[in-house]
Amino acid sequence: MSRKPLVGITGRRFQLSLLASADPRYGKACMDSFMSAFATRIAEAGGVPVHLPYDADPVDACEWLSGVVVTGGQDVHPDRWGGDASVVRGIDPRTDTNAHDPERDEYEFALTRVAIDRGIPLLGVCRGVQVLNVALGGTLIADLPPGPIPHLSQQGAPTDGDADHVVTFVPGSTAARVFGPSMVTNSWHHQALDRCGAGLVVTGRAPDGVIEAVEVPGAPILGVQWHPEWMERDDPAMDWIVDESRKRQEAWG
Repeated sequence: MSRKPLVGITGRRFQLSLLASADPRYGKACMDSFMSAFATRIAEAGGVPVHLPYDADPVDACEWLSGVVVTGGQDVHPDRWGGDASVVRGIDPRTDTNAHDPERDEYEFALTRVAIDRGIPLLGVCRGVQVLNVALGGTLIADLPPGPIPHLSQQGAPTDGDADHVVTFVPGSTAARVFGPSMVTNSWHHQALDRCGAGLVVTGRAPDGVIEAVEVPGAPILGVQWHPEWMERDDPAMDWIVDESRKRQEAWG
């Protein structure tokens, strides 16, 4: 029987003081946090989920991993892509999960580059697709203006999204093969991709033109702006990363 592929999942780090039930004696100690829905969906798709703390060196981790998921979270620091750094509040990201986290940026950018260089399948989700884009030299829209399509939805997770948030995919693309010609998705983001990084092509957009999916033609690299782990129905993005990871593992022998 062949081994199941190991799929690495990124997370975040914060102080125990943020947990209402935490013992105050341990308040300054840190914990690593990972959205369990990723692990659940990857396991259901036939993979073995592996949580990656910042201490898991990307080069060493990628010696073992067959796939990587870069997950959602706080904004990428604007210094990474030439944005307006005046929005950075200087708050410790260990005590505020919305604060910019240079340590997380450094880890996920390094992991993304190693995965790409080694041909390891990569799925970028929400913040993760923005990390992917910026890592390849792209830029972001700092704050989407209000419009007819809800991108920062008021719905709670999990949800299949607002009915008018329809993503249409480019025929013949990996995204179209995975998701079909179009799909209603959830949406919780205020930033978005602007100029694409080297090698990335846009293969999915919302009706207002906001980029919702990107990929690298001929490579197992896919980024989506929504949250497949928080869709109420099964989202094929999770099957895609496990299937591609399995192919990578089999190619290793």
